[in-house]
Amino acid sequence: MVKRLHIVVVTGMSGAGRSTALHVLEDLGFFCVDNLPPSLSSSLVSLVGSDREISRLGLGIDVRTGTFLQGLEQEIDALSASGHEVEILFVDCGEESLLRRFKETRRPHPLANGGDVTAAILAERERLGPLRARADHIFDTTEMNVHDLRTALIDHIARGGTGRKMVTRVVSFGFKFGIPLDADLVFDLRYLPNPHFVPELKAQTGTHPEVAKFVLESEAADALLARLLPLLKDTVPRHEREGKAYLTIAVGCTGGRHRSVAIAEELVKQLRADREVYVVHRDVKRLAPSR
Repeated sequence: MVKRLHIVVVTGMSGAGRSTALHVLEDLGFFCVDNLPPSLSSSLVSLVGSDREISRLGLGIDVRTGTFLQGLEQEIDALSASGHEVEILFVDCGEESLLRRFKETRRPHPLANGGDVTAAILAERERLGPLRARADHIFDTTEMNVHDLRTALIDHIARGGTGRKMVTRVVSFGFKFGIPLDADLVFDLRYLPNPHFVPELKAQTGTHPEVAKFVLESEAADALLARLLPLLKDTVPRHEREGKAYLTIAVGCTGGRHRSVAIAEELVKQLRADREVYVVHRDVKRLAPSR
């Protein structure tokens, strides 16, 4: 018997932030697949549902799906009828902002075969109209940047299932790229042993088991966690009782690829025993900084 899954269908206008939204779901622990033909969704759900480690599935759908888009609504109905929790998130944006974004990024619109982006946007809006009409939640990104959208999505997913008042995030970052603007608590980890100087670990990130072992088994990291975890377990609930909607705990190293990532993963692992906590590795995909 296939278990009940939380399935989020992410769709919307090209350039509005659909890919960003799908990446956020991945950060929140969703198993995500982009542009899967709707006719194959039932097979995917059966396969994913048999995996004990996966309970949340994200499906990215846009106009590149082509004629397959026509069967999407029927597939969504079938998944809901099977007992799965299915919701549609539609990422939208005003035409002027979309035009500006395509101009700035110089990326082609998937429907602008003749180069007329304005006509392509109108055609796309018409094709996606039925999905927008039945969307459970619409995110208008006209006045949003990628960080605003990320925060809004994390808030939506957290409030939808946990019933908690405060969204708690642990963000790893590199001081080289600046402290996160939304950070409430900042911890500097640059004194921890640095895997960057170990040749076999340099190219990896803090999510790699050997890198995590190198960082976490150091005496300095052990002392840090022995003090930091009790502090957070005491203070995070106090922030929540004060009515805070978001709490961002930022942990930084030089480049945001090794030490901060490993410590962030360990903090989230420990804090999740008491509450829902999300991890974001802001700078892990940036080029390794030169020393």
